[in-house]
Amino acid sequence: MDNKAEVREFLMSRRARISPAEVGLPAGANRRVAGLRRAEVAMLADVSVEYYAKLERGDIAGASAAVLEALARALHLDETERMHLLDLARAADGIPTSGRPRRRATVRQPARAGLQRTLDAITGGPAFVRDRHQNLIATNALGAAFYSPVIGTSGRVPNLARFQFLDPASRDFYPDWELFAQMCVGIMRVEAGRDPHDRGLQDLVGELTTRSETFARLWSAHDVRTHGTGTKRFQHPVVGELTLLYEELTVTAEDGLSLLIYTAEPGSPSAERLQMLANWSADVPARTAPSE
Repeated sequence: MDNKAEVREFLMSRRARISPAEVGLPAGANRRVAGLRRAEVAMLADVSVEYYAKLERGDIAGASAAVLEALARALHLDETERMHLLDLARAADGIPTSGRPRRRATVRQPARAGLQRTLDAITGGPAFVRDRHQNLIATNALGAAFYSPVIGTSGRVPNLARFQFLDPASRDFYPDWELFAQMCVGIMRVEAGRDPHDRGLQDLVGELTTRSETFARLWSAHDVRTHGTGTKRFQHPVVGELTLLYEELTVTAEDGLSLLIYTAEPGSPSAERLQMLANWSADVPARTAPSE
């Protein structure tokens, strides 16, 4: 991915969403731009207009931490957006966010036995491991049953982004489909900022951009987000509607892997349906995705 273009479009999109009134500035009579002018951002960040214009052209290499923090405050960036800006600056400086050399495209290996055993030990809710490309690497038994619409029978590594944007079944599985789509793209945007040289992610973005107008629209918005924790609704083909809490944990032993666990509120209809799914899943083995 073109780091300069990423920086330019991210800064322009953040500037465009802030009205002068939000930062205590008069709107003026002949405003031609959406949101703030470059000069206004420069004033708020306490840098020269020329220097901010240089940054917005994508020439962010060498920008100091103080300048980047001032920009984050001026543009009202949330924590995820602030970290994304820092990631883009590190990439421009040639510093991998992970501290590791640039990753080459590699064949995805099956989950480690120890990681699979850890998943299998989680029995109270669906649990799965996802990589930075949204591939579903491994699940516990309940996770395999829960994600049966995603896993399917093709034998290909299940990919949550492809399912979201290319499989019509996703609109049934995700009642809040547009929200899920925004979340998916926002998470992928964060990963792209962390390593713009990730060939696998580049290929996935290229595929989805050409095959899904919705993905292309959301990708061009440059919105970023992290997963973390929250509540999601699902419409499962076996047990019906589920409202589940989720927590995301980093698998520190393997760069780029995340462990996500879904649970239901005790005593709720979703808890009862999740138990029904657990009973059904007794005949569904835990899924370790095949390598490609």
